[in-house]
This record gives sequence, C-alpha cells and structure tokens, in this order.
Amino acid sequence: MYQVRGKWALITGSARGIGYLTARFMAEQGCNLILHSRSLRHTEKVLDEVRSAGVSALAVEADLGDPEAVERMLAEIDGLGVDVDIVLNNAGLQIAYRTDYFSTPVSDFETSFRVNTIAPAMICYHFLPKMIARGTGRILNTTSGIALDVCQAGYSASKAALDKITIDLGSRVEGTDVMINLTDPGWCRTDLGGSQAPNAPESAIPGIVVGVFAEDGKSGRYLGAQNFAGMTLEAAVEKAEREFDSPYKR
Repeated sequence: MYQVRGKWALITGSARGIGYLTARFMAEQGCNLILHSRSLRHTEKVLDEVRSAGVSALAVEADLGDPEAVERMLAEIDGLGVDVDIVLNNAGLQIAYRTDYFSTPVSDFETSFRVNTIAPAMICYHFLPKMIARGTGRILNTTSGIALDVCQAGYSASKAALDKITIDLGSRVEGTDVMINLTDPGWCRTDLGGSQAPNAPESAIPGIVVGVFAEDGKSGRYLGAQNFAGMTLEAAVEKAEREFDSPYKR
C-alpha cells in the first residue's frame, strides 16, 4: 500500500461529515494534515483531535465559491513549506431541491459549479504538476452517484463536470505513481445527505480514501465507498486494485 505516514494531505471540507471522518482516519494512519473549512473556527475541534493522534496539522480557510479566496488559500499552503502529496477534494454543496425543475434558476448552476467543479479543478491544477515533478502523489475528487434526478440539476451537472475533468487529467498520469481518481461516499446521513439517507457516515470509511492507498498506477476510476463498507483498509485496497480498472483503452 501507498505509505502515508509522515506525508502531508490537504482535505477540503474537513470540519464535519465525511471530511471530518476522513481527517481522523488519515491521522490514525500517521498522515500530517492541512485542514480546510470556510472559517478557521470550524476546524478547531478536528485540529485538536488529529494532533492528539500524534501527527502535525494545520488549518486554512477559504470560501470555495470564491475563486480569489481559493487562490489565496493555495498561496498560503505554498508558504507553509511542506510538500502536499495527497489531496482529498471532499467539500461540496447541494444548492437546492427543485420540484418545479423547469424553473431551475441559473444561479443553481453558477453556485454549484463554483464549489463542486471550479474549486476542486483549481486545486488539482495547482498540485498535480508538483506531484508529477516529484514522481508521486494522490488526488481524490469526491463525486456523486446521483442519476436521473432533474430536481437537483445544478448539483448533478457540477459533479458530472468534475468527473470529466478527473478522467481527462488521469489520462496524463496513467501508469505512474501519480494517481487521480474519483471517490463517492454514497448517500449518507450528513448535513448534505439529510436524515433520510440509508447509510451511516461511518460506512464511507475506509472506502472514501481507498484510492489514496492503491499502488497500481490506475487513474480515472470511480471508487464508490460503499463497495468497501465494513472492510479493513488492506482488504479494501486489494479489492480496489483487483476489481476497478482505469477507463482508458490500452
């Protein structure tokens, strides 16, 4: 498995939900963390918790709906003097549920794309060249299994666009130790998923990060976390490498 102990990972949306659980899990594996949220006060709790696991941890803030704020965050991270070997683009936004979907406003698409597509794309474009130069790195972009739901068009389209960006970028690093893949926690009972969701947030662990630990050089894959629910990390990685192939023709 890819060794994360002593490496640095950026986790967006780390203050709650799946991002929070991911931060704690990665800390348990010995990974140092850069924790993102909209406000530094939101990450105070998780910052203390991951540090108690014996890893180094720092916090940054940015409204991912504001590209200038994202740029400032990336510049701040560059100034920390650490190499970011792992990026977990977890943060996302579900703007509205439109039962009158033919009246979906343009703003649903604008807001959704800024947070769910543009911000993670900016982060990928910033860190992926650095990973390529070092010859190693992992990026996981959080997508969604949402399908055939016209009531959430902005959210659905923004995630589909992120899928396309991820797969296209993956074609450039396929077969190397720089891997970029898609992850999906499944429909979980989080602030985004709502109380009626069928899955507990904890069921997304370890599957939500299985793409970090894989070492088979395959990119562009959809690694749905619920495929690995209840498994050990080692078993989940073995299954991912055995059963989930790249989408590229060889």
